[in-house]
Amino acid sequence: MRLKDKTALVTGGASGFGAAIAETFAREGAAVTIMDLNGDGAEAVAARIGGKAVQGDVTKAADIEAAVKAAQGPDGRLDIVVNNAGWTHRNKPIMDVTEEEFDRLYDVNVRSIFHMTRACLPVMRAQGGGTIINIGSTAGIRPRPGLTWYNSTKGAVNLLSKSMAVELAPDRIRVNCVAPVIGATGLLESFMGVPDTPENRAKFVSTIPLGRMSEPRDIANACLYLASDEAEFITGTILEVDGGRTI
Repeated sequence: MRLKDKTALVTGGASGFGAAIAETFAREGAAVTIMDLNGDGAEAVAARIGGKAVQGDVTKAADIEAAVKAAQGPDGRLDIVVNNAGWTHRNKPIMDVTEEEFDRLYDVNVRSIFHMTRACLPVMRAQGGGTIINIGSTAGIRPRPGLTWYNSTKGAVNLLSKSMAVELAPDRIRVNCVAPVIGATGLLESFMGVPDTPENRAKFVSTIPLGRMSEPRDIANACLYLASDEAEFITGTILEVDGGRTI
C-alpha cells in the first residue's frame, strides 16, 4: 500500500473530487480525516472508508485548526494535507459578478489555504516534513470567459503552490498542485453557465483532446502519486489532469 501508516486531511471530502481522494488514500493505507461544511456527507464518506469526519468551514481559522488537530495521529503526525475545497459563481459576464460572490470565491479558494498553511505548518516542521497538495485548475492556466474572477483564484492557487514549494523545501515539506479540467461534479452547471444537457456537455468535451471530462478518479490518482514516496523528489509542480486541454 502506497500510503501505509500515513495520516491525511482532505478538505471538501464529502463529495466529488474530495470524496474520491479520501477513498483512494484510505484504500492505499492512509488514516484519513475529512473536513467539509456538509457534516452529514463527511460522516457518510468517513464511515465508508474507516476514517474520521470534521464538520467545518474552511474559511474559518478555528475550524481549520480543529480539523488539523483531529487529523493528527497518535504520535501527533500529519503527513498529507489536500486543500480540495472550492467554490465558483455561475458562469456569467464579468460585470454581473457581485462583490459578495467575489469575496466568497477568494475566501473559499485562496484564504482557506492561508488558514490551512498556518495550522499545519508547525506540525509538519516539527515532524521533519510533509506533503501539501492544492487543487488548482486549468482555469488558472487557460481560462474560459465568464469565469474571470474564479479563474483568478485558481491562478493564485497554481502560483502560490510553486512559491510555497520553494520556501518550504528546506523543511522537507513538498507542495504540489493538481489542475483538473472541468468535471462532472456538483459545480458542473455553474462552470458551464448553461443547463447540464448532453448537447451542452458535448460542446465542452469538444475542447478536450482526449474526448471526455475529468472524473474524480483521475484527480484522486494524481493526488495519490504526489502524496506517495514515489514523488519524493517532486515539488512545485502543477500537474495538469486535463486530457490535453491546456496544450
